[in-house]
Amino acid sequence: MCTVHAAIESLSENRPSNQEAVYVIDAKAHLLGRLASVVAKLALNGQKVVVVRCEEMNVSGSFFRNKIKLQNYLRKRCISNPKRGPFHFRAPSRIFYRALRGMIPHKTARGEAALGRVKVFEGVPPPYDKMKRMVIPRALRVINLKPGRKFTSLGRMATEVGWKYQDILATLESKRKVR
Repeated sequence: MCTVHAAIESLSENRPSNQEAVYVIDAKAHLLGRLASVVAKLALNGQKVVVVRCEEMNVSGSFFRNKIKLQNYLRKRCISNPKRGPFHFRAPSRIFYRALRGMIPHKTARGEAALGRVKVFEGVPPPYDKMKRMVIPRALRVINLKPGRKFTSLGRMATEVGWKYQDILATLESKRKVR
């Protein structure tokens, strides 16, 4: 059985009681691509998925290598008039969303509906801080990455390329943890 399908099967055992229930996934210490594949499959199967704490998601490889790859992507723009786009978002949640969109046929009605069922956030916003958050073992860094391998945080990468809200998010998260 395919590993993504196995992860989906293990999630279906812990499925909330009704079909319209929301999966709230805590992205801390998960690998970006592995988590995106599981979320894409859940969304395509009709589940509503919310991914919180995207800034604490990890990407395998050294920080320098990942920063260079992200800067190469950000350099792509319209050469005659850069104001025309494409517009590249710097927030960690939008970086994750872009990876997720690449795994969904977003130009079809089915893919557009699947993307509509997915929400991504930095931190844990108020409606979801009281809900139980899930972990996807198939996407965890400690399970998938060999000890000693380099990895980087998505929040640190985003801060390096222009995301300005890491300090504000840290204060909001400290307030949330006190409550």
